[in-house]
Amino acid sequence: MESESLSERDARVLFHPFTVFNPLHRNLVAERGEKEFLITADGRKIIDAVSSWWLNLHGHNHSYINQKIKQQIDTLEHVIFAGFTHAPAVHLAERLLGLGGEDYAKVFLSDNGSTSVEVALKMAIQASVIRGEGRKDVIAFKNAYHGDTLGAMSVSERDLFVKPFREHLFPVDYIDVPDNQNRESVFEQFEMLCKTKPAAFIFEPLVQGAGGMRMYAAEDLDKLIEIAQKHGVLCIADEVMTGFGRTGSLLASHQLTHSPDFICLSKGLTGGYLPLGATLISGEVAVCFETGDPEKAFYHGHSFTGNPISCTAALASLDLLESDSTRVQLEHINQIFSHWKESFSTLPFVSDARCKGGIFAFDFNTHSEGYFYTDPIKQKLYEYFLSKDILIRPMGNVVYVMPPYCISDDSLQKIEKAILDILF
Repeated sequence: MESESLSERDARVLFHPFTVFNPLHRNLVAERGEKEFLITADGRKIIDAVSSWWLNLHGHNHSYINQKIKQQIDTLEHVIFAGFTHAPAVHLAERLLGLGGEDYAKVFLSDNGSTSVEVALKMAIQASVIRGEGRKDVIAFKNAYHGDTLGAMSVSERDLFVKPFREHLFPVDYIDVPDNQNRESVFEQFEMLCKTKPAAFIFEPLVQGAGGMRMYAAEDLDKLIEIAQKHGVLCIADEVMTGFGRTGSLLASHQLTHSPDFICLSKGLTGGYLPLGATLISGEVAVCFETGDPEKAFYHGHSFTGNPISCTAALASLDLLESDSTRVQLEHINQIFSHWKESFSTLPFVSDARCKGGIFAFDFNTHSEGYFYTDPIKQKLYEYFLSKDILIRPMGNVVYVMPPYCISDDSLQKIEKAILDILF
């Protein structure tokens, strides 16, 4: 065993997420991080163009977040969150409620994006029970992805990811994402579904992430929320990916007129440092659980709920996120991506070049039929970009760039050149 490399030992003992087993494959060994770069054990300096799965907002190994975490470690590492509380959790909840706006009254902390969605789904259904309404159905978008726990899978697209578990998932009514061609028919179908009194409508606001970075108009989502709330349907905004500046505003929901009843957060919440999920709950929903009646309590929790170190990392990340320098950098990245959108739109092999805030994406046109995620071009593109020391992990034929906000113009130019080189 001592003669084996770390990557060989990894292959022998670990499964990796969303990875098809290949006994010959060896994963790269990340030794350290620095700004937008991952430095491997063999000395390669790789541009992290996807923020390590959309997590890393401010760059790897950020001195300010490091400092705050080190201070917290010397004070309190963890405490049971039933019967106890602590300053980082309270401060974080206050900050998140301020970020969400006056419609939100409470925060429920969990471990990750999937669990933050589970919390919202369970609370929406239980609120209906408490109110004596008996609502239980859920409406979701086609092509959605909300996580890998059973409830989150139930409201996601019934695709390759969930195929083995379909008989264990609860039924969901799916609607198309509205666009210029189907808008009125989607609104009509949605209103009919809302009249059947479902418990909730869940959506990724403005951008469907794992569904292929599909983007749609805030005005159309606003209309759907308006219809839902008119019929008493609770609205769940899954901002696990879209939150914390990714769509150009601090929350994608800030671009809406109507406030969702829940906002689910994770990924960038701690700046990419530690696992943490948060569910913002409207005052109208929160009051259902504030009766003092044991039958109406929300019996849900996680061993690491409210972990002080994770909460501290989140507070530090919010400090950086709300700074003028981050705002200016986000605007700069969006300007560059807007230019990419225009210049890439006319290039061969490019279909539907698009951008939103700090996200750029296009479809690599392979004319392949079938499910986009399994397009074999994915692995070829991934290996090509890595050969250029760029981490871009295409979703099938969908190529996207979602970098840390600290990324330099030089790194952005290298990414642009690498994409252009493969298109010609």
